Amino acid sequence: MTIDRSFLKADLWEQWPTLETDQKKGVPPPPVQKPYPGDAQLIELTPPHELTVGQMPLIEAIRRRRSRREFTPESLSQEELAFLLWATQGASRTGPGPGDLLWRGLALLRTVPSGGARHTFETYLVVRRVTGLEPGLYRYLPIEHALYLVRPAAEVIPQAAALWGDRRLLADSAVVFVWTTIPYRMEWRYGAISPKLIALDAGHVCQNLYLAAEAIGAGTCAVAAYNQKGVDALIGVDGEEEFAIYLAPVGKVGAQP
Repeated sequence: MTIDRSFLKADLWEQWPTLETDQKKGVPPPPVQKPYPGDAQLIELTPPHELTVGQMPLIEAIRRRRSRREFTPESLSQEELAFLLWATQGASRTGPGPGDLLWRGLALLRTVPSGGARHTFETYLVVRRVTGLEPGLYRYLPIEHALYLVRPAAEVIPQAAALWGDRRLLADSAVVFVWTTIPYRMEWRYGAISPKLIALDAGHVCQNLYLAAEAIGAGTCAVAAYNQKGVDALIGVDGEEEFAIYLAPVGKVGAQP
């Protein structure tokens, strides 16, 4: 069996000075956030500076970190969900910066690292048990730190169960994080090097979810086994310019040993 491992290597960086990219051609950068419908009813989340959850010391969260495969029936609060979303894709601050990072004249910096700060991901949520949120499919807007309902539960949750590799694991969770990637955000700058950087970035995001979940008495288990075409259709992306790249169910866990 022969497997192409080339995208995992650093060889392409040797070609970086001569690689043609849209950035080098002077093409404007893609938006830092995908547009949302003008009639979307935004659900404002607890602002990061007002969060009262997630106060566990980092060293303790690291000690506790495990892949959690059993969840209690307890719901997440909206504040806990806001914390998890901010920890994984939220804006940490804005300030002066290079033009390709600008949003309304300021550079948008996030809580996770990304190659060249390109941040190719969008966050979708299959919500089952979050206090004050009706079940359904939501999308997170990191710039606004808000959610909007994409599809109601009846159109999502029954179909979702057949798309996960471990049906019980995801069915028992309070919410499933579904990260999509918009590859062009990375390709605009890095061209053929982009697949490696996107794969690395997915790990950065999910590790933050692991630690943030532990800090609120919850847990997660990263999932790469899913029906690609089915999940893409479920969340309404085209599968080419945007597609699902990683899943993570989250739920409350019992008392820690």
